[in-house]
Amino acid sequence: MTDETLAYRATLPRPDVTAAEAGDILQSRYGLSGTITELGSQQDRNYRLDTGEQRYVLKICHVTYETLELEAQNAAIHHICTKENAPRVPRVIPSTDGQDIVAVSVRDQTFQVRLLEYLEGEGLTHRKHLPKESVSALGGLCARLAQSLADFTHPGLDRSLQWDLRRAGPVAVQLLSAITDSAARDRIAKTMVAAVRRIQPLAPSLRLQAVHHDVTGDNVVSHRDSRGRLVPDGVIDFGDIIRGWLIGDLAVTCASLLHQADGDPLYILPAVKAYHEVYPLTEEELRALWPLVVARAVILVASSEQQISIDPENDYVRGNLELERLIFDTAVSVPFELMEIAVLKAVGMETATLPTKDWRPLFPDIDPATISFVDLGVQSPHFAAGNWSQADMDWRLLARAAAETGTAATRYGEYRLSRSKLHSATPSATFALHSDICLAGGSTVAAPFAGRVSWKNHHFILAGEGVNLHLDGIEPSLEDEAEVEPGQALGTISGESGSLGGLRVQLSTLQGAEPPLFCGPQEAVAWSELCPSPAALLGAGVDAPKPASAELFALREAHLAGPQKNYYETPPQMERGWKEHMFDVEGRAYLDMLNNVTILGHGHPRLAEAISEQWLRLNTNSRFHYAAIAEFSERLASLAPEGLDAVFLVNSGSEANDLALRLAWAHTGAKPMLSLLEAYHGWSVASDAVSTSIADNPHALTTRPDWVHAVLSPNTYRGAFRGSESTTGYLEAVVEVLEAIDAKGEGLAGFISEPVYGNAGGISLPDGYLAAVYGQIRARGGVCIADEVQVGYGRLGHHFWGFEQQGGAVPDIITIAKGMGDGHPLGAVITTRAIAGSLEKEGHFFSSTGGSPVSCVAGMTVLDIMADERLQENARDVGDHLKGRLVALIERHPIVGAVHGMGLYLGLELVRDRTTLEPATQETAAICGRLLDLGVLVQPTGDHLNVLKIKPPLCLTVDSADFFVDMLEKVLSEGW
Repeated sequence: MTDETLAYRATLPRPDVTAAEAGDILQSRYGLSGTITELGSQQDRNYRLDTGEQRYVLKICHVTYETLELEAQNAAIHHICTKENAPRVPRVIPSTDGQDIVAVSVRDQTFQVRLLEYLEGEGLTHRKHLPKESVSALGGLCARLAQSLADFTHPGLDRSLQWDLRRAGPVAVQLLSAITDSAARDRIAKTMVAAVRRIQPLAPSLRLQAVHHDVTGDNVVSHRDSRGRLVPDGVIDFGDIIRGWLIGDLAVTCASLLHQADGDPLYILPAVKAYHEVYPLTEEELRALWPLVVARAVILVASSEQQISIDPENDYVRGNLELERLIFDTAVSVPFELMEIAVLKAVGMETATLPTKDWRPLFPDIDPATISFVDLGVQSPHFAAGNWSQADMDWRLLARAAAETGTAATRYGEYRLSRSKLHSATPSATFALHSDICLAGGSTVAAPFAGRVSWKNHHFILAGEGVNLHLDGIEPSLEDEAEVEPGQALGTISGESGSLGGLRVQLSTLQGAEPPLFCGPQEAVAWSELCPSPAALLGAGVDAPKPASAELFALREAHLAGPQKNYYETPPQMERGWKEHMFDVEGRAYLDMLNNVTILGHGHPRLAEAISEQWLRLNTNSRFHYAAIAEFSERLASLAPEGLDAVFLVNSGSEANDLALRLAWAHTGAKPMLSLLEAYHGWSVASDAVSTSIADNPHALTTRPDWVHAVLSPNTYRGAFRGSESTTGYLEAVVEVLEAIDAKGEGLAGFISEPVYGNAGGISLPDGYLAAVYGQIRARGGVCIADEVQVGYGRLGHHFWGFEQQGGAVPDIITIAKGMGDGHPLGAVITTRAIAGSLEKEGHFFSSTGGSPVSCVAGMTVLDIMADERLQENARDVGDHLKGRLVALIERHPIVGAVHGMGLYLGLELVRDRTTLEPATQETAAICGRLLDLGVLVQPTGDHLNVLKIKPPLCLTVDSADFFVDMLEKVLSEGW
């Protein structure tokens, strides 16, 4: 095919064939009829036929496309069908007279048509988000297809095609004339020139073979995995198949992913890695990949702009144009050098290191061993109570260290806490690619290597062979553009003698551009190659220790007991908290919507100070007499209803509930206990026995001891009785169990439940349920235990205790823990003097650390802070706002079934069907994973693990609540 033919084809609109005319072709040439729907295409005209039993695609193209080219497409499909491990491809359907390609005339125009099987599955293009698993699967699919075509040959493959990346430069020149915006045209042209310059030296080394050359979201079909994620497994539309560069095939696929990358070019790396694992690429091919991606982005934009000018009614092209512009903008957002290194590193290839052996000292008068390095990382002892967010905090700490030691520096490769942004959907640029040094003003700065100097606006550059030294804070002693030798003085540190001055030092192998001072954690591997450590200039101490998260996790799994599970498959290493935020070792800030233990918020300085002071003063066991235990016990009793004035102090909710059960047995002399299905009360023998949640123990319903009698869970959303009028049905279910116990004559010890169904996601019990059940229990001599461990202590906002939400229901025993110590191990049981006294029959009660001076001070300080900071009121106000926004999601997203709870104990229940209430268990897990990527911590709860449990610290702000819902909306809208 000549270039003139190629240019002519590029000017053609789609074939002018209506749906009715397509129906006539299908009937007359294939003997088929049914419902016809037009499908999108750039230059062909495609229709889907649904006969009711089978679906097909009718492809109509201009006669300028030679029959030989169409035969090559069909032959490739037949070839792939013979290969093992090949992707699914559509079968070619012959006409009634046995032809695979049929010439037809429509209104005096001749076209060529083919009929293919319609390959079932979902496409990827119009998904705003693809998870890493889908991206990886797409790369693997592309590799398997290329492998299947490796030995395929056909004369129709040797053709000129505007998408052939071997011809990207000339094609771009032809297409650019259609772009009327001169600035945009110039930007695109310059980008193509830069890409071609990087491709040309590598071109002779790039392998050639038959390639599909269009494995993109439009041309793959997918199935969903168990978590609802799309897994591409089939390929359609072989219209661009050619004999071309193998790496060009992957470049097309990678370029197509960039519109889903949310501006992050590194998003493609899982696809590259997966491809390389299936069909290994050479180093030259890997180096050519990103320039080819950029070239593809140029051709996409330029081609669509031209096609719109020719065929303005082509909605398919118009719809894709915005995506293609996004692809282009993302492709040009980073240097070629960065992506080259990132690609090589992704497949495990090493890159050349910078030779520094012969470098001379940067500071001739300063021994690098005397430089002190300031820790500004996430675990730095200099940071507390959010002080890292204060303006210039890093510089102030650096100056203080220099004043003490003479010379101090920040560390290269450190994840700076001060750079961490709250409420950010993407990781902040925390990784330091430079070092700041605070040293005596007037100190000499010398050239470590030969080069040419330049400076502008106080920014000084020494350009050497393959490396540049960037300096800020120097008073140059040389003329601009001067050549220098190693060891030659460059200037002095700004500032008078005797004062402290500052110098910023950065190395970079990036030519023609100023490197960033910081980068995101996901970019650190690549950027640290382009901006290597200045250890050769400042000493080994300048390098911050690298996080060892993976090694520590392996150590955890090796030595921590298996049943002690962790959140997330690949958990971030959390090392700091502040208010409703947590920070991992890379400085990533997460909004904590999960941690009901830290009721005040993380890192409260007032609580830390109180605990520290008491620990320094005294910590012992509760058999000694000290003020704190008396004062704290009185405080707790004053919070409980009248008559509940006896307090036991323990260490946890499990201990509290275990003790409450012992009190019930001791007081009543009976053993049988009622508990609710779908409940969790702890891990001790007794508290686990009354825990019936199959999410926590899949065998819970079949392994309860015979003294435990589980009653129907009063779940008003998905239980046996639903809605506001369900009280009677659930009460009758309780009475039925009680009557069976009565018949045995064993007596009744009591009933334990959460007064709000916390483990099911904060579902409120039916109105009047608790008071009615308590009445039935007490009529039989039993005691009523309210497990307030999760839901009580002000978390509901509108009530301090959960049982208060049930009107007149008052328990005989209250158990509390979790938030009452804000993370310090602290629990309590509050009951009547009579019930507490019953335990005397079994002996004395003692807990070594329960009620210790430190624990009591922690508990009182929590109560003081809750009152002073009005945290219960905040839980009410912010909780009401948060619940309102969550409820609004129900109208927009069918997967959202209901919003449970009140205050800051909420549950968002996710279902696959609002009628059957089929739990969206796998989807919930995947949604939690995507929210983690977006900087939000939340986990599933409930027997079906399909409820997002929302129980953040009570200091949660409206801004944080809005960020949570915004990110949740993003996930529900874009996918997970």
